Amino acid sequence: MTTTWVDTPNDATPDRTGDGTAPASSAGQTLRIERENHKLEKRLCRLTGQAIVEHNMIGEGDKVMVCLSGGKDSYGLLDILLKLQARAPVNFELVAVNLDQKQPGFPEHILPEYLTQLGVPFHIENQDTYSIVRDKIAPGKTMCSLCSRLRRGILYRVASELGATKIALGHHRDDILATLMLNMFFGGKLKGMPPKLVSDDGRHTVIRPLAYVAEKDLIRWAQVKDFPIIPCSLCGSQENLQRKQVGIMLKEWEKKFPGRLDNMLHALQNVVPSHLMDRQLFPFETLVPTGVASDEGDKAFDADDLPEPTTAFAKLPTLQVIQLMPN
Repeated sequence: MTTTWVDTPNDATPDRTGDGTAPASSAGQTLRIERENHKLEKRLCRLTGQAIVEHNMIGEGDKVMVCLSGGKDSYGLLDILLKLQARAPVNFELVAVNLDQKQPGFPEHILPEYLTQLGVPFHIENQDTYSIVRDKIAPGKTMCSLCSRLRRGILYRVASELGATKIALGHHRDDILATLMLNMFFGGKLKGMPPKLVSDDGRHTVIRPLAYVAEKDLIRWAQVKDFPIIPCSLCGSQENLQRKQVGIMLKEWEKKFPGRLDNMLHALQNVVPSHLMDRQLFPFETLVPTGVASDEGDKAFDADDLPEPTTAFAKLPTLQVIQLMPN
């Protein structure tokens, strides 16, 4: 599957003076904003299309169930997939699905009205998982695990009932890297979040088309499109979640060292098992010299050949080396 960029009309119009003309300064600013928004839209479509192609996420005749929570990520996912659907070389269907978990005060009218206006087929699944989570989890404890398990089971069932061949989730680059860090720090595993997988019940293909997309771009796009965001009171009220703390760390890294998160994502696509320590991935026990030179061999006594540090990296404090003298 490949995608071709197609210009889309922009609804933004400049402020007008009394004679119907746009002031020079206002017109210039409006043009710059429109240009930046166009570049953002183009980047979002390009990166999403790239992920779809490289991981063979969507094929001819697929029916893609887009899980829509009401957050910026799932809104962005649906919006981008609609744009790609219009010019993709394969035909596929989209159906938006929302799980109404019966949270108190949940504005249940917003998503049906939004999707009806878009003309997108949708299904609202009503299940009171909110009460179950509140009943099972003690106050102050993390609710994400139980909530996600309940939600996952329900969405798998709905996918089968709707005849969906793919389930699309709105996880983005930053979610994938945060999962990698969480598993390293707290789970003792070098494990991220795959862009495509088979569900744990073995019956569904789950895809993450936004795998290459930065969260900051989705935040900007939500502002541009003015999506009717619905907050999650289950997760949003728990400010000290480990994932939130890791997310803050990643944002600080990207702010201080631009490009670091992209490098981390590229690292997930360039794994060298022989230079890790997993004996299930590489046969260290049976490793013996072959007498044949190899470019992939380890240069044990050489320093790693790393790129020159950028200006930001050059500002990192140096390590102080202390030599211990014998008595």
